Amino acid sequence: MEAAAKVQRQMVRLRGRSYVAFVFVPTVPIQDWLQEIDATIARSPGFFAGRPVVIDLSSVDLSRSGINHLLTSLRDRNIRVLGIEGVEEARLTPAMPPLLSGGRSCVIEPTAPKKPEAKAETKPTSLLLESPVRSGQTIIFPEGDVTILGSVGSGAEVVAGGSIHIYGALRGRAMAGVNGHASARIYCQKIEAELLAIDGFYQTADDIDAALRGRPAQAWLEGSTMRITALN
Repeated sequence: MEAAAKVQRQMVRLRGRSYVAFVFVPTVPIQDWLQEIDATIARSPGFFAGRPVVIDLSSVDLSRSGINHLLTSLRDRNIRVLGIEGVEEARLTPAMPPLLSGGRSCVIEPTAPKKPEAKAETKPTSLLLESPVRSGQTIIFPEGDVTILGSVGSGAEVVAGGSIHIYGALRGRAMAGVNGHASARIYCQKIEAELLAIDGFYQTADDIDAALRGRPAQAWLEGSTMRITALN
C-alpha cells in the first residue's frame, strides 16, 4: 500500500494594519460628561458612526459596576468601544472590551533586507497629493504634513501628524497634529468642513462661524481652544 501523500500546510497570511481611534477620557461626574457626548451627537449625528473608540479611565476611579454602566451608556448611544486603557485588569470582566496599552499612531509596512553599501532610507516628513480626495476616501499620514492640490469631498477624511494644506475646498474632515503636535494648523482655500481637529480638540460644522463658510481659512490651537479665521 502506497504511503498517503503528505498534505502541505498552508501558511497563515498575516498583515499589519493601523486604525485611527477616538480616545475618550471620561471625567466626573460621569453624567455631566455623557451630556457633553450627547451635545456633540446632537450637533453632528454621524460624528461617531462606525468609528472605533478607546476609553481611557486613568482620570477616574470607577468600580467594575461603574465601568459596566459607562460602557452600557456609550453602547446605548451607538458608540462602539474597541478597548479600555488606564485601569487595572482586575476591574474588567471577560464580557468587557479588552485592556489595551501602548497605543500610538504607526504605519506597518514590509522592510526589504538592507544592502551592505546602501544608504539608510529616510521616511518623508510630508505627503503631496495632486488629485482630489473623493467622498469615502481616507488619507492617513502620521509622519508629518499633508498637502492636497485639489479638494476634499464630503465624507472624505485627511489625518496628519503635522499640518494640513488644502488648495481647494474642504468639505470633509481634517484632523491635524494627531501625534500630539499642538502647533499644527489646517489651511484651506474654501472652508465647508464637516469637522476640524487639531491635537484632539475639534469643531464640527455647526461650531464654525457661518461667515467663514466658502472662504479661505486657517485653524490653529490657542491653548485648548481652536481658532478659525479667514486667510484674506
